[in-house]
Amino acid sequence: MNITWLATIMLMGCVSLRAQTPDTKTLPAVAPLLKVTILGSGFGPRVNLQRFGPSILVETSKGDKLLFDCGRGFAERLTEYGVSLGAIDKLFLTHLHSDHILSIPDLLLVGWLEGRKTPLQVWGPAGTKSMMDSMGKTFEFDIRVRGDFDDRLTQDGIRSSSTDIQEGVIYEENGVKITAFGYRVDYAGRSIAMSGDTRFSENLIRHSQAVDVLIHEVARLTPPNSKQTERERAQQEKIVRDLHTTAEQTAVIFNRVKPRLAVYSHGGSPEDLAEARKTYSGPMEIGEDLMTIEIGDQIEVRRRGK
Repeated sequence: MNITWLATIMLMGCVSLRAQTPDTKTLPAVAPLLKVTILGSGFGPRVNLQRFGPSILVETSKGDKLLFDCGRGFAERLTEYGVSLGAIDKLFLTHLHSDHILSIPDLLLVGWLEGRKTPLQVWGPAGTKSMMDSMGKTFEFDIRVRGDFDDRLTQDGIRSSSTDIQEGVIYEENGVKITAFGYRVDYAGRSIAMSGDTRFSENLIRHSQAVDVLIHEVARLTPPNSKQTERERAQQEKIVRDLHTTAEQTAVIFNRVKPRLAVYSHGGSPEDLAEARKTYSGPMEIGEDLMTIEIGDQIEVRRRGK
C-alpha cells in the first residue's frame, strides 16, 4: 500500500474519532429543574441588616418565577440577585403577619414601573383579597400621577388579582403544581416544601413526604435575663409554644418527612442546628439571604458571594 494513502486513511480515522468525542469543556451546563433562592431568611418584624424579611423565590427550568412571601428588603435582595421586580407576577403568601408582607407595595408599584404588563396575581389566606384591594386605594394618588406621565405603563400592570385560598391544590400551570398548607411546589418529578410560621404540624408532615427540600422555620427561647419580667418571659414562652417550632421538634419532622435536604429559614442558628443534630443525621443547612439551592439529580447549595 502507498505510504501516502495509508497516512491519509489514518488521518481520516483520527478526525472521525475526534468528531465523536465531544469536548466536555464546551458542553452547556444542565439547568436545575428547580432553583430556590432564599431572598430573606430573617425572623420576626424587628429590623435585621444581615437577615432581611422572609421571602423565597422558586424558579423552574422553563423560566417560571414564583415568589413565596414578601418581607422587608425583598426588592433590594431581588435586585441584588439580578432579577427585575417586573419579572414577578405570581406571589403566594403563607400568612399575613407584617414581616411576611411589608414589601408587597414595592412588588406592586415598582414591578409596574419595571415593566410588568399583567396583573400581579396573589394567593393567600383569608383577608388577602381585602388587603390587596385596599393597597390599590392606598396608593391611588401615586398610581394616577405616574400613569398620567408615562404612557409606557399599562393599566393591567398596576392591578392585582387576588385569591383567598384554602388547603389543597391551588395552582397548576406549565407543569407546576402548588399545594397550600404551608406550600409545596412539584415540578418535573422534583419538589420543595415551605412551612411558613407553624407549630409542630402533623399536616405539614403529611403533605411534605419525601420532598427534595424542606424549608422550615425554627424558634428558640432566649436565656432569661434580669431585665425581663415574669410576664414578659411567660409571653415569650407562649409565642414559641403556640406559634413556632423548636429545633428539637424540627428534628422529629425531618426524621418523618425524610427530605433530601432540610433547611432552616425564618430563624435558624448554629445552636438550633446542634440541637437538631442530637436526633437527626440527614443533610441540613442554615438558610442565609441570597442562598441558592439547585434541585436536580444532585442538590447544589451556594451561599452569597461563593
